[in-house]
Amino acid sequence: MKAEIIAVGTEILLGDIVNTDAQVISLGLDELGIDVYYQTVVGDNPERLREVLDIARRRSDLIVTTGGLGPTLDDLTRETIAAAFGRELVLHQPSLRRITAFFDRIGSEMTPNNLKQAMLPAGCTVLPNDWGTAPGCAFEADGVHVLMLPGSPRECTPLFRTAGMAYLSKLAGGVILSHNIHIFGMGESQMEDRLHALMEEGHNPTLAPYAKDGECLVRVTAKADTKEQAEALLAPAVRRVCDALGDVVYGIDVGSLEQAAAEALTARGLTLAVAESCTGGLLSKRITDVPGASRFYRGGACTYCDEIKRSVLGVRQETLDAYTAVSEQTAEEMARGAARVFDADIGIGITGYAGPDGGADGTPAGTVHIGIFFRGEAYVRTICSPRGRQNARRDAANHALDLILRAVRRDADKTAP
Repeated sequence: MKAEIIAVGTEILLGDIVNTDAQVISLGLDELGIDVYYQTVVGDNPERLREVLDIARRRSDLIVTTGGLGPTLDDLTRETIAAAFGRELVLHQPSLRRITAFFDRIGSEMTPNNLKQAMLPAGCTVLPNDWGTAPGCAFEADGVHVLMLPGSPRECTPLFRTAGMAYLSKLAGGVILSHNIHIFGMGESQMEDRLHALMEEGHNPTLAPYAKDGECLVRVTAKADTKEQAEALLAPAVRRVCDALGDVVYGIDVGSLEQAAAEALTARGLTLAVAESCTGGLLSKRITDVPGASRFYRGGACTYCDEIKRSVLGVRQETLDAYTAVSEQTAEEMARGAARVFDADIGIGITGYAGPDGGADGTPAGTVHIGIFFRGEAYVRTICSPRGRQNARRDAANHALDLILRAVRRDADKTAP
């Protein structure tokens, strides 16, 4: 199927908001094996929306729209689409009852204009909205499938990922499954080079490499008649990718480095503490974004100045004098101090020049030292991320999480029966 996404909203055209709905929908359609050929943004204008719809129906099998389903005068997506496809709008009583119950639940008056949200194209499949008042809907006309979703990301994302994708999966035919292989420590070009032969021969499953936020992933996707058959196709392909990439693979379907580290620490019953300087608490923030982090995360210290590094973490003045605060030696002592102060199994210490300035001794901006202390041993990894302050901080946190993962897994291998 060829799909087109149409986002309706003048606020997107003006740049007031970012069209995150299109990203969510594109990723979901990719999971279903539906190709997105076009994305369009159009303002809250029925004439221009009608023009966009007329173009889309001539070139696409599936049209997914977001926005314009609200109760206000400029919310005209529902009416315009119904007219374009010759569908009458009728009152959908179950949706009206859900909208009424929503206002009763929040103790607010339901105004008459909310009634229009329950007016839906005759014969459509209704997608109940548990996250707001505007239901989604889907129908087919003249060989074109139309899926309408609300524009608010907090409504659009869960509604699409549940009811929307369930509806579309029936159109896609068969079962489409994917596994995401997460990679850290190898760039996109090198990853693609190692996988090139596998990618050329892969038709089912297919391999799709991506780069994102300082790391990479490979999505392996298979289509079959049943879930079991799709998994049987995926298993050997996933193994071949992992074998080709080696130890830069940090997980399969784990979501993120912090999620993988959290799972590894929890599984081993180990605790963690961190001491941060240039990252300013970013590592602690990412760790505690993971639900259940209290099971392994003991605490963190943001020690920006030398005095706090000394008084809180116990970094020696001799170390600071001889090597400066941005050094491998200081990172190691910060890691040891974090483990001691917070009584944790693993301590992490991060110090560096995030930028825009480097060190007075000529050390370039983006230089960061990440220390780890575990089982009485310390190790320091030094990186240079010269692409700006935010990238340096992100990359430092990524490398810290990678060090944690590798340390825990080495420990597990040593103690395995």
